[in-house]
Amino acid sequence: MNRMDRFEDLVALMDRLREPEGCPWDREQTYASLRGYLLEECYEVVDALDRDDRGALREELGDLLFQVVFLSRLAKEEGAFVAADVVQGIAEKMTRRHPHVFGDARADTSAEVLRRWEEIKRLEKGGAEREASGAAPASVLAGVPAALPALLKAQRLSTKAARVGFDWPTEGGVVEKLFEEFEELRAAVEQGDRGAAREELGDLLFTAANLGRRLGVDPEEALEGANRKFAERFAKVESALEEAGVPIAEAGLERLDRLWNEVKAAERRASS
Repeated sequence: MNRMDRFEDLVALMDRLREPEGCPWDREQTYASLRGYLLEECYEVVDALDRDDRGALREELGDLLFQVVFLSRLAKEEGAFVAADVVQGIAEKMTRRHPHVFGDARADTSAEVLRRWEEIKRLEKGGAEREASGAAPASVLAGVPAALPALLKAQRLSTKAARVGFDWPTEGGVVEKLFEEFEELRAAVEQGDRGAAREELGDLLFTAANLGRRLGVDPEEALEGANRKFAERFAKVESALEEAGVPIAEAGLERLDRLWNEVKAAERRASS
């Protein structure tokens, strides 16, 4: 089989799959049917990054690229655009948004790069024309995808707001707000108000995401770390019960909690 090492080769392969004599399954796919596959491939790329597995990363990036080419082929069939337009579009956008690299502008810090990026983006979205015509300017929060996971969206929204000065002066202020939201959540729970509890839980999580942003900690990554830690500890509890011949459903909370604390204590001893 001939080596395929150009983007055009992948596009040609996709064209072949969608031809009448191509693959029945590929010919049946639509924008809607590919949406789930696209999300799955994105998460598999993230999983490869989390596992620090370069071989898996190479494979998953290929799978993700294939979805980009597949969606571009559907757009070509309806006369909207072709894959080459996608490549050209992103190259032109990155050139425009890096005038300190490809032009005469200067940016010495990452913060200055981000400020310029947002201003250029605002102009691209017609911000100058809207202001000149008297229309309300586009929101500072515009551009945050609606389909982002909620915790990641909280981080992105607060980041955009912080870039225009809407932020706590210090990390301590965010911690105080976190305690305030916790007390409001506790009050709602004690009152048995599920609607208020839902709202206050959301406020607590949003504030926690803000604290992560201020600390330079990705809240999505931090939560995933907590998920992994919980799963690993629970697996050790299950293993201990299996060795003792006790079905987990019959262990009871007291025994489960004791084993959990033993697992945590063993981890602390190992780390020290």
